[in-house]
Amino acid sequence: MAKRTPLYDRHLAQGAKMVDFGGWDMPLHYGSQLQEHHQVRNAAGLFDVSHMTIVDFPDPAPTRIFLRYLLANDVARLYPGKALYTCLLNEAGGVIDDLIVYDRGESGYRLVLNAATRDKDLAWIAPIAARFNVVWQERDDLAMLAVQGPEALAKLDAVLDADTVAAVRASRRFHAVESHGLFIARTGYTGEDGVEILPLIAEACALWDRLLASGVAPCGLGARDTLRLEAGMNLYGNDMDETTTPLVSGLGWTVAWQPADRDFIGRAALEQQRAAGVPQTLIGLVLEERGVLRSHQTVYDGDCEIGVTTSGAFSPTMNRGIALARVTVGVSDRCQVDVRGKRLSARVVKPPFVAR
Repeated sequence: MAKRTPLYDRHLAQGAKMVDFGGWDMPLHYGSQLQEHHQVRNAAGLFDVSHMTIVDFPDPAPTRIFLRYLLANDVARLYPGKALYTCLLNEAGGVIDDLIVYDRGESGYRLVLNAATRDKDLAWIAPIAARFNVVWQERDDLAMLAVQGPEALAKLDAVLDADTVAAVRASRRFHAVESHGLFIARTGYTGEDGVEILPLIAEACALWDRLLASGVAPCGLGARDTLRLEAGMNLYGNDMDETTTPLVSGLGWTVAWQPADRDFIGRAALEQQRAAGVPQTLIGLVLEERGVLRSHQTVYDGDCEIGVTTSGAFSPTMNRGIALARVTVGVSDRCQVDVRGKRLSARVVKPPFVAR
């Protein structure tokens, strides 16, 4: 049987269509994926993301050394309250997972991993942590709610105490505050402003109810996917995986090359690929004809096959088919995509498709 978040009964009561996602029963939508997408772009939406894996490392000094070796980005860039997006790589430079790491000061570090990759992530991390004598704990006592949209912060006024709201407003994006037992991060997966709140499981349903009562609408995985695609955000398993490196997946910016003497897992392979010339790149495509782009569609430049779409959907904001595609370096500003046996014209753009 699939796992369920603490909010499972709430989703059923609100009429959610439930689907299996990475071994979890999760809401796809609550009636209209399109309406939920626009709700987040224009106001504020609420997502249950309690399926994500939260791992704490309580001892900051040894953990900092460990994470500088484990991750492609450099946690030395962090300071208390700051967050960092990074990839977890294998020795060949392939992406095991993408994640966010938070510096919690004297409380250590917090990692938020993808749900579908939990088992392999922890199996990879555990023996390396043991080598560094680092203690870690999976926080399965925490839930995770995301409030996203241009009105997200305003909605918190009626939900959280004044001191906590003031601290959140004073923080910046990709920062987190801890107040009155809540961990609240200015992060998200929609391209909009907002927060991700980590309450104790025992308190998750009450917080969900208060957020709904404040006027935030529940949203499912369907809208979350079209929102993140419009924002040009990668999806693990589609836009990158263990067979691709950050350099061919549009994530070269997440690799901290300096200082040059920092050794991290996968560095040698990435340096070799960079020296030889990165063969592919991740681009954005906007369909210029009617149609819907999906993943695994072949991309052409004239008669030459140059790559494949990795993520694709109909963009509710642009009213167009859009996609991310991994193609050979040097593609022109136009190409064609094979959609059900017909080659449709597409314009090459640099993501994001929709600016915040």
